[in-house]
Amino acid sequence: MKVFRILALALFVCAIPTLASAQSQLPANFLGLTALELGPNNGGGAQDDLIFARYHAGHSAASIKPALNSSVPAPATTTPAALPVVNANPVVSGGESSRGFRGLSHFDQRFAGTGNYTNTQFSLEPPDQGLCVGNGYVMESINNAIAVYGRSGKLLGGPKALSQFFNLLPEVIRSAPPAYGQFISDPRCYFDQATQRWFVTELEMDTDPATGALGTKSSILIAVSASADPTGAYYVYSFDTTNGDGTDPQHPNCPCFGDQPLIGADANGFYVTTNEFPISGPGFNGAQIYAMSKVGLESGSAPPVVQFNVGATVSVPVSDQASGGIWYSIQPASAPGTAGGEGPGVEYFLSALQFGPSPFDNRLAVWALTGTNSLNSKSPRLNLQHTVISSESYGMANAFVATQKPGPTPLRDALGDTDPIEQITANDDRMNQVVFAAGNLWAGVNTNVSVGGQIQQGIAWFAVTPSLHDGRLSASVYRQGYVAANGEGVLFPSIGVNQQGNAVLSFSLIGPDYWPSSAYLRVGAPESPIHILGAGLGPDDGFTAYAAYGGSGAARWGDYTAAVADEQGNIWVAAEYIGQTCTFAQFALDTTCNSTRSLLANWGTYIAEVPTGD
Repeated sequence: MKVFRILALALFVCAIPTLASAQSQLPANFLGLTALELGPNNGGGAQDDLIFARYHAGHSAASIKPALNSSVPAPATTTPAALPVVNANPVVSGGESSRGFRGLSHFDQRFAGTGNYTNTQFSLEPPDQGLCVGNGYVMESINNAIAVYGRSGKLLGGPKALSQFFNLLPEVIRSAPPAYGQFISDPRCYFDQATQRWFVTELEMDTDPATGALGTKSSILIAVSASADPTGAYYVYSFDTTNGDGTDPQHPNCPCFGDQPLIGADANGFYVTTNEFPISGPGFNGAQIYAMSKVGLESGSAPPVVQFNVGATVSVPVSDQASGGIWYSIQPASAPGTAGGEGPGVEYFLSALQFGPSPFDNRLAVWALTGTNSLNSKSPRLNLQHTVISSESYGMANAFVATQKPGPTPLRDALGDTDPIEQITANDDRMNQVVFAAGNLWAGVNTNVSVGGQIQQGIAWFAVTPSLHDGRLSASVYRQGYVAANGEGVLFPSIGVNQQGNAVLSFSLIGPDYWPSSAYLRVGAPESPIHILGAGLGPDDGFTAYAAYGGSGAARWGDYTAAVADEQGNIWVAAEYIGQTCTFAQFALDTTCNSTRSLLANWGTYIAEVPTGD
């Protein structure tokens, strides 16, 4: 485990055995203040000129080695992992008494930014849905913009470019020649009910301003509100994730970056986990865990950051070591209400154990970081341990893709109609979100399932009961199940749970009978209905699937949805969908189709409140 300070910068790094870890302390940096004021949307601006997102590793199963292996022996299972055979959940239109509104769209993202940031955004896919709710506000973060709404959907702050929000350079200035700013991606947000503060995170990599090529430094950016008002001032921090120059054997092939930062919190700390990849060249160094004082972040004092290099220092189950597995995507838990903990403070995490060589697995890893109450001290003393438990099967027999209902695709038409109608990719089966509520850890993953003999895209969800006895972690599955729609795909689950244990899954529904839609399901009976919230109005028509932009027929989607409980126990959900349609003739006259898309993409997001009756 290593300790260092945050931008005010704090980082900790240290080798960790199963139960104990050494630590050291390094300085941190404070980056100043920002604000999320109401800003007028640019309204379109210049033609898109085909400058779009820069690729970075980490968003597909092929990027990550098989992630199995640890000194903890794999549990004996009575049933080998296999393709789940499940019954379909019925699909119904409408969300009971739920109410919702359109969130940020690709048009909003592409044309966010004011002043020097006007018309400086890349065209990005996918949105990477973030959502946090509290104190009468709804915050949404996406690649790469942010907004705040009232509960009824009234816009109160933004849309604001995240490069502008974090006081970075504009993503790209469309001059001749163009000038490039920092690369940013994978935003998340979190509202802490106990302290009434808002957190926003994003990964960042330096670039060559003349060429846009990635540089040799990376960090995680964190903004924390100075009050309960998300439209007010924020403290801005960062901590370094470069992890050296490659000479450290525990961080080979660095300089590196922390891909897809995942976030969580307990009563004491705020936690970020990443997957470490070299900035240039092949390789994967596994999961990293970063822990820091929540109070310190909220006060603007830049607390120390404790780093655990899990990929290099924690072995995977013995039975899987031959496959070269490394721990990946260790998802920290968040908690409604006061953010639970036990004894001296504990933060729980979950991770999946399947990227090969077998296409399916039936195990989960449960992690506990103890001693989190020491995060408020100058020298935090934390211990990380984990256990591997049996679960229902999940994994990938076929490619993780969903087909979509045909309809107008004006960008495809403009490219000559040579590309097939896009499929939608579900990436892989990494852990998407974890909530600790009513004594259980709730989560879900993408999985292939068999419905009526047809292999399609489904969801596996889990409720796991963790326990610490005499400092030792144990866990077992409390409940689990699957979600599937007959002949349709459901993908990118997130689960929201209130303090009473009422759970709602948020996801996208895509198939031959449905244009990409946002949907939810109340976790309960095995065949609970799937409710469509934001009904799709047309097919996805984004650049990432098309050969002219390096695509191979499957469009980027997700990479995640969001679901959170508010103070009243209602569950809020958000997911990507297609909320617009236009013909080629309309597109030829106005490539924004009346400000509903850009030249290169047409995705949108939908936000809704699902009452629980509590």
